[in-house]
Order: sequence, then C-alpha cells, then structure tokens
Amino acid sequence: MNCFSCCMPREGGGERNSMKKSYGENKFSSFANISMKSDSSRKRYIDEEIGKFGKDHVSAHAFTYQELTDATQNFNLESLLGEGGFGRVYKGHLESRNKDVAVKKLDRNGLQGNHEFLVEVLLLSLLHHPNLVNLEGYCCDGEHRILVYEFMSKGTLEDHLLDLKPNIEPLDWLTRMKIAQGTAKGLEYLHETSNPPVIYRDFKASNILLDENFDTKLSDFGLAKLGPTGDQSHITTRVMGTYGYCAPEYASTGQLTTKSDVYSFGVVFLELITGKRVIDNSRPSEEQNLVLWAQPLFKDKSKFHLMADPLLGGKYSPKGLHQALAIAAMCLQEEAETRPYMSDVVSALHFLCRPDGGEGGAPPEGS
Repeated sequence: MNCFSCCMPREGGGERNSMKKSYGENKFSSFANISMKSDSSRKRYIDEEIGKFGKDHVSAHAFTYQELTDATQNFNLESLLGEGGFGRVYKGHLESRNKDVAVKKLDRNGLQGNHEFLVEVLLLSLLHHPNLVNLEGYCCDGEHRILVYEFMSKGTLEDHLLDLKPNIEPLDWLTRMKIAQGTAKGLEYLHETSNPPVIYRDFKASNILLDENFDTKLSDFGLAKLGPTGDQSHITTRVMGTYGYCAPEYASTGQLTTKSDVYSFGVVFLELITGKRVIDNSRPSEEQNLVLWAQPLFKDKSKFHLMADPLLGGKYSPKGLHQALAIAAMCLQEEAETRPYMSDVVSALHFLCRPDGGEGGAPPEGS
C-alpha cells in the first residue's frame, strides 16, 4: 500500500468513523503518485498539499526558513545534537514561544526524501500519544525541508545505553524497564489503536527519545507504512530500516506486518537487558550478532545471568531478569505469527516496572 487511506485513531460512533474514513481516503489518496513526479513538480506538489492541509488538519506550524535560522543561530555547529543519513539535528530556541526545540534539517541528498518528509508531517499531525514525539512544525521553504520537534533533554536511548560517554551514568534496571514499557505503549498505539494500523518500520535505540524523567517518545516516522487491512495478511514493500533490527521475514521477502515491529522491539529490549549493540564487529565473532549469540542462552536458565549488562552491577531481581528475557525471546521468534501483540508485551512489562523489579509479578504467559 503506497498511499494513506485513513490514519485516524479509532473512536466510538460509526458515523464519525465513516466521516474520518471518507476524509482520509479523499485527502491522502493523492499521495500515491508522489514518487512518479519529477523533482521540480514534486517540490511544488508538496508545497501545495501541505498548504491545503495546514488550513484545518495539519496541527503543526509552518515555519519560515528565517525563523529556524534565528532559532538555531544560523544552524550553529555548537547546537548540533546529532546527525545521520537524513541530515543534522540542532537544538533551537523559539523566542516567540519561549520554547526549546529540536530542528531536523534534512540533507537534500540524504536518505529522507520528499515523500518521507510528507509522511512524517501528516502522520504526526494525525496521531497523538504520550509516547510519540510531538511535531511542533515544519519548513517547506524553497529547497529546504526541515522538521521541528519538541526538545527531549536526555537525547536518545542510544546515548545512554550503547554510546555511553564517561560523564553519563549507566541506566539502572527499573529505568530500563520503564523505557521498554514506554516504547511498547507507543507501538501498541500505532498497531492497535490507529485505524488502519501503522507499522513503524524503523524501531531502534537511536529513534527512542528521552526526557528529563527518562519518559520515552518514538521519533522519525518517515519510513512508517500503513498496515494491512481487510483480508490482507501483510503488505509488500521494499526493505528499509536498519540492519540487525529488521524481522527475518521482512528482510528476506519484503512482507511487512505489525509483527515485524514486534521483532524490532525484541532486539531493542535485548539491547536494554545486555547493554550490547545488536551488530558489533568489534566483539568476538560468535558475539557480533546479538540475537544469534542470545538464542542458545535463552534455552538455558543457568546462563541467563550472562546476558545481564555488567554495568548493572548485579542490581536486578533474578526473577525480573528471567521474565524480561522471556519477553525478549517471545518477540524474537522466527515465525511472525508466534510473536505476541504489543498489548500483551505492555501487560507483561507492567510487572517489571514495579519497585520490586518484577519479583512479585506473575511471569509472562509461556515463560
């Protein structure tokens, strides 16, 4: 499916849902052919379409390039928060709102193109949840494609787990479980509340943002796809995402379902437990792929302690560790249909977020 037919959350009332469906089909179906347009006509098309949506339905503000230049002090490198294939992210301050923001300036030659830019603006204008990042606005001035998000003071999960600098304290066990639960709730909303479901498709530690309380929000929705509807069991699309996080059936066939995201969640959850990056060529050869290394250990409870991050210093409940590894193992099942729904994962994680670290909680079903 290449177009947005309806991206609205489910609400009670058939008439209201019918109105939403009609709105979605009428408005979003026009994006199906964006990839067929030439560069110049595509830019003009995006300007026109976002302009139309901005009147009533796109809640994000349309910033001028000058406003964002001022907010970032001319995109000063001292304000740089991070960079990747999409471009650079800067910390900015909007004087008019007295608010700090994160400003993502897309590289014109980068991985995130006009289609992804449009997808992100529209999705984050329609979908709202405490565990999804808020889009403050965007800029579509001339050649410039810029996204403006709420500022998350703790940066990314990657910063606190996989790229730990000497001045950053390692995450404790309960904080790791809290982060896992928050991201699971975000995926649960996308999969089970959004209608039709949204497949995130790029779930990884660097896309999980943290605020000062280590509450989490998912970011970077440019690769998101609408999930299968009706009699469809999957959608077929070209394989995108990050190596190591992609579900095996998606990587091999391009067949995508919400269970593909469940696998990616399992990978990140295993990273949270172990403190190890999913692919790390600096480790011994048998440990370079985290999932392959963990598979035999999942089957031997006497070796579970070997999978706990040494930086935890042993400060976790053994029962909680067992339950966490059971959840990770279920999410990482080879067969997509045997993986749990995200709502089941959220329920299982509830016990692990208790002050006793899961010591008094019931183990997940099937553990």
